Amino acid sequence: MIRILNIISDTNIGGAGRTIINYLKYADRSRFDISVAMPAGSLLAAPIRELGAAVYEVDGIADRSLDWGAIAKLREVINKARPDIVHTHGSMSGRIAGRQCGRVVIYTRHSAFPVKSYIKRGPGRLLNKLVNEHYADRIIAISPAAAENLTDGGIDKKYIEVMMNGVEPVERRSLQEQAKLRSELGLAPGDFVMGITARIEDYKGHEDILKAMKKLVPVHPELKLLIAGTGGYEAQVRATCRELGLDKNVIFMGFVSDVSGVLSILDVQLNASWGTEASSLAMLEGFSLSVPAVASDYGGNPWQVEDGVNGLLFPARDIEALADRIRRLCEDRAELARLGLGAGRVYREKFTGERFAARLEEIYTAALEAKHGKRK
Repeated sequence: MIRILNIISDTNIGGAGRTIINYLKYADRSRFDISVAMPAGSLLAAPIRELGAAVYEVDGIADRSLDWGAIAKLREVINKARPDIVHTHGSMSGRIAGRQCGRVVIYTRHSAFPVKSYIKRGPGRLLNKLVNEHYADRIIAISPAAAENLTDGGIDKKYIEVMMNGVEPVERRSLQEQAKLRSELGLAPGDFVMGITARIEDYKGHEDILKAMKKLVPVHPELKLLIAGTGGYEAQVRATCRELGLDKNVIFMGFVSDVSGVLSILDVQLNASWGTEASSLAMLEGFSLSVPAVASDYGGNPWQVEDGVNGLLFPARDIEALADRIRRLCEDRAELARLGLGAGRVYREKFTGERFAARLEEIYTAALEAKHGKRK
């Protein structure tokens, strides 16, 4: 039995936490024993326990990668859990503790963003390389865009494994449930319903979507946008919506714990990110229901959306291009249907939870063999 201790610093359930949850649903429990260390009081604790994994709640690691005082606490957890592998998700404290305890250390890079100039060159690049290569035996990049971030910071490709995320398929709501939700949201039978399920932050591109809609609504008043999520930029996005006169076309749904209802009534899902987008789990969930995407070409999006196959890409921050892609699908329902079929097919071929778990377990096994030789 191979014992895996995940260490995550999130207090909420974000993308990193959801990848752990997704893995637990498909892990080979006959070969892998999984536990998770997280901040005390993290919202991740309940769903992780429900999936049968041991949970270690640790003070001092909340929402920060490095806390010197937390390293000793994490060493205590490692000595108690006795893992073969310490797999960290944004926790430098966990990587240091894992290395100090002599464990195989794996680190996942869950984001993609422009690398700062002082890390791209000179002493900063060398320091970044030395630190990351010393405190990880393998680094998992969840898209080629994340891998590029790592190599731009000087990290040798031999440490990096590119592994795309996978998700559990979303269950489509019944026609009766869909009709009820549409009625509650005030959607008419002929409305063209778009949706974005993401944190409301400036780099997620909500305002770009609103500006594109402003160009389209005079000709296509049937366009409706569902915004599911909350975030630090929500007040600004709401203000922009009012200023553009889109109150009748945009519905703010707040935090939605179960997105199956929203995804079940969408014609198309939107992703207009221009920062930190490596792998959109929400987009993959939409694909599982054959909902195509209109997405920016930023970060990991081009490795999830095959332009013209399961969605349409547009240059990030290009409002005219975004409006054009939405117009195409609103006016050409045959193309919309073709892309929907492509979305379902691409999900089944590339992004299932089973494929994700199997690939991760390959990396675990290879890392152990490289460190200690082939296990019996």
